[in-house]
Order: sequence, then structure tokens, then C-alpha cells
Amino acid sequence: MLEKLSGIEERFDKINDLLCLPETVSDQELYKKLMRELKQLTPIVEKYREYKKYKATFDESKDLLDGGGLDRDFREMVQEEFEQSRDDIERCTEELKVLLLPRDPNDDKNVIVEIRGGAGGEEAALFANSLFRMYSMYAEQKGWQTEVLSENPTELGGYKEISFNISGDGAYSRFKFESGVHRVQRVPETESQGRIQTSTVTVAVLPEAEEVDLELDPADLQIDVFRSSGAGGQKVNKTSSAIRVTHIPTGMVVECQDERSQYKNKDKALKVLRSRLLEIEQAKQDAEIAGRRRSQVGTGDRSERIRTYNFPQGRVSDHRIGLTLYKIDQIMNGDLDEIIDALITADTAEKLKAESE
Repeated sequence: MLEKLSGIEERFDKINDLLCLPETVSDQELYKKLMRELKQLTPIVEKYREYKKYKATFDESKDLLDGGGLDRDFREMVQEEFEQSRDDIERCTEELKVLLLPRDPNDDKNVIVEIRGGAGGEEAALFANSLFRMYSMYAEQKGWQTEVLSENPTELGGYKEISFNISGDGAYSRFKFESGVHRVQRVPETESQGRIQTSTVTVAVLPEAEEVDLELDPADLQIDVFRSSGAGGQKVNKTSSAIRVTHIPTGMVVECQDERSQYKNKDKALKVLRSRLLEIEQAKQDAEIAGRRRSQVGTGDRSERIRTYNFPQGRVSDHRIGLTLYKIDQIMNGDLDEIIDALITADTAEKLKAESE
């Protein structure tokens, strides 16, 4: 591990030198690439230098203790320093193990979130709206931007489905654990008898693909223009600006009618299509890597029930890690950090376990 850390520190210093060169500054693509790499290496190098500082203190105090001849007061002080530096080295070593774990290359990317109502009819659609609100409020707390890409609203204010983009540094690293089936248990607004109903909503989280990540061949695309439609005629664009993009090789279809501009709708639809196709390619690559272990937390199978929101009991339970919190109102208002932090911790622990085996 120390040899690997030494190499990382050398690379860190080299990048800093390269960033000072005029030819690097004038090449914006290279400059951005080096800055991204520097950002990823910085926490590792800072922790490694902290480790080296504690190791130097440990070695120095050990030499003094081994040499003997110290008066009692000075020996007690050196002994305390020796024990403290030993504890600091152990702590730093564990933290470095976590920092050196293989990093998800998508963690810094923006995300596209797709929410679809499942079992439960109108109540599922209403809960899809509740989840969209929850994620939007969480993004706002983080200072991230939310933009609706496409939506299929219902008469009562729910969503049969809604896709939206969240832009912000590290958005994917926080949202990737949300993929899966979310179950809600509550008395529906549409239920006059006060009976509790169980409904489900499916959430998919995709890292936003850039053009450099996946290039679309225009010959593979069928693009149709049609007139927008919506619930009850409200806020419906009456011009023929809605876009339907069909990816011919896969049969995948993406529609976008949120904007009044044909070009904006096309850009949004292509953004979603590119991200979906990239996810498929990455899933294929993952499956082809022999012996690769998948985390128990992972990024979530969309067919797997991952969480239950029980309104009568005021609780939210994440089934992957056995976490139950009795703060449903705060969570539905975007207070998701406690759940997400617990999922990240469990995911990290599983990866550390796999590394040690």
C-alpha cells in the first residue's frame, strides 16, 4: 500500500508542475482533465502526508524510548507521544484503505432520474410526484439544479412517469443508491373509506452521459415530431414541437415535450437516450469482468424493493441495510443524508471486505 501511495504522491506533484506550464493552460481540454485528476488525488495525498507525519513522530519517540536514559517526566511525555502517534497511524491506515478503493468513474457526474408509477394506479402516480418533490428538495439543499426532461402527468396531480436531470458536483455518488422499487403504505387521497393502500413506484438513476462518453450514429435514430398532449389540456404546448427519438438497433424510445422548442426537446431526448445506452454498455462490461464482486448495497436492481415509506407509522425502512427511521415527514421534505450516508458506509464496508478476501 505504501508503495502505491508513494506513486500517487509523485503523480500528484507532477500534475501540479504540469498545470503551471503555459502549454497546459492554453490547452483547455488537457487542463480540465488534469484538474479532475488532481481533485481525485488530493484527499489521498493529504491523508498520506498526514500518515507520514505521524510515522515520523512514532519513529522518533520509539528511538528515544529504546535508547533509554530519559528522566521520568520526559519519558512519560515521550511515551504518551509514542502511543498517540501509534493510534493516529492505525486510524490513517484505515482511512487510506477506504480512499484507495476502486472509485466509481461516474461519481462526479450529473444524474438523470426516471420515476414511474407501478402497482397502485392513481395512488402510485401521486407517490411518484411525492418522490420527485423529495429529490428536488434534496437537490436544492445541496445547491444542485433540477430540470424536468419529460413528464406524463395525471388529472389529480400525479405522474405516470417523470424524467429529470440533477446537475451538481458528486450528484451521482449520492443518488445512485436510489435505483429500485419504492413502496408506499398510506391512506390515499382518493380513498374515502380511510383504508391503507400499498403502492409501488420504480426509480432509475442514470449517470448523465456526455457526447464523448457515447457517440450516437444519426443513421441509428428515427426522429418524429408530434403535437404535445397532457392531462386536462393544462400547460399543453399546442404546436408540433414534441419529439420522439427511436434508437433503431435497440428499439429504445424516448419522448420529450416539455419545451416549446423542437430543438430543446430533441437535445433533452438525446441526453436521456445517450445515458440509457451508456448504462446498458456499462452493465455489459461489468458482467464480462470475471470474478467481479457486486456490492450487497450496489446501485440497486430496479426490480428489487429497496425501501418502504409507511405513513401511518411515520417510518421509512431501507431493506438493503435494515435501517428504519421514524422521521418520514423530514425525509419526504428532502432530508435524505442519514439514509444515503448509511448506504455509502455499508457499500464501503462490503468493498473493503471483498478487497481483503
